[in-house]
Amino acid sequence: MINRYIENIHKRYKNGISTEHSFRGDLQNFFEAFSKEILVTNEPKRIECGAPDLIITGKKIPIGYIEAKDIGISLKKTEKEEQLKRYRESLDNLILTDYLEFRLYRSGDFVTAVTIAEVRGKNIVPLPDAFKDFENLVSDFCTHRGQTIRSPLQLAEMMAGRAKMMQAVIERAVTGDEENEQDSSLKDQMAAFKKILIHDIKPSEFADIYAQTIAYGMFAARLHDRTPEDFSRQEAAELIPKSNPFLRSLFAYIAGPDIDDRILWI
Repeated sequence: MINRYIENIHKRYKNGISTEHSFRGDLQNFFEAFSKEILVTNEPKRIECGAPDLIITGKKIPIGYIEAKDIGISLKKTEKEEQLKRYRESLDNLILTDYLEFRLYRSGDFVTAVTIAEVRGKNIVPLPDAFKDFENLVSDFCTHRGQTIRSPLQLAEMMAGRAKMMQAVIERAVTGDEENEQDSSLKDQMAAFKKILIHDIKPSEFADIYAQTIAYGMFAARLHDRTPEDFSRQEAAELIPKSNPFLRSLFAYIAGPDIDDRILWI
């Protein structure tokens, strides 16, 4: 299976016109063939706003994320970039890859790296000695289950990381929609905020309010959930206490059924 994956990458690389997106389907197919218990979703339409390239889910629950760069890109340099820092701060099971090297991160920390092939001239040459380590890495990644949070500090850091990522994605999305004159639910909601709440609100301020409302709304709802095994955003809208009507109505407005698809994954 690994050899077949490398052969497919080699064919696309050798034609000389491939980009980092050209290999993504091969990576998706490899992971889905590796484990029948997972679903791999390719998210190309969210790239401009900032989202991992592939999302791994099991029983509809996200269990891991993959960020893929073009073959030959320095992953050690990439992991220091702002986007990867945000991913590492908020995603507890992440792979960064150039399709040949795979770097695994847990809760922001580098765990291990495996290189299964290398570029020699115009050829991609397998490194069979690394295959077993790669299988172990992929198996560990695909079966990961987040640890129960037992520390207030750990919870605060995790929530802050997700909120910061959402704020950055929302700001980029709204700004892009305005520049491109593109209609979207986010753009409409910001217009409503301007009309009703804050007349001179900026995209960065709107994104901050939006992200904090979702993060705190999910937290307040989770505290009142008696069936945590199936907690969801939809259920959260019902669980936010009626004693906090502003949070309840604002959360339902911005995180309801019309939530923008570009932030849904977060």
